[in-house]
Amino acid sequence: MDERFMQLALDEAQRARAAGEVPVGAIVVADGRVVGRGCNAVVARTDPAAHAEVLAMRDAASRLGNYRLVGASLYCTVEPCLMCLGTAMHARISRVVYGAPDLKVGAIGRLEALRASGADFNHRFEVVGGVLAEEAAELLLDFFRERRAAARAAAPGDLEGECGEVPKWS
Repeated sequence: MDERFMQLALDEAQRARAAGEVPVGAIVVADGRVVGRGCNAVVARTDPAAHAEVLAMRDAASRLGNYRLVGASLYCTVEPCLMCLGTAMHARISRVVYGAPDLKVGAIGRLEALRASGADFNHRFEVVGGVLAEEAAELLLDFFRERRAAARAAAPGDLEGECGEVPKWS
């Protein structure tokens, strides 16, 4: 079941890639059905909070008419950042399922470290990682390879070029 829903999140990531965004996708599932979808849109929306996970939870909340997503699962192609996990906590997501780990900004381990050091959060969720991780990682690797190649072609010797960022997936 997790693989089926993660494939739908990967479809969202492909939508982000086609739009020139970092290919991350997310869906929210409640009672066995998809109730929210999102793909990265930070560039298109000029919004640093327009992460796939946040957009999927916003979509689900709007469709369900409730910002509390109790009992719902969040599927994301990449380990969520702290902002996205905070949003999941506030939404009362029950389960977070992710594909590829993100060693630079992924926050599952960081959240656990905060709890271990005494942070007292009012909500916990189950976490499952590594679902279709290879597919999710390959999508990111391909995207950043293409970005680096385009940057080198545009400005030889400058790894950042016009993309304005140093890719973390290499």
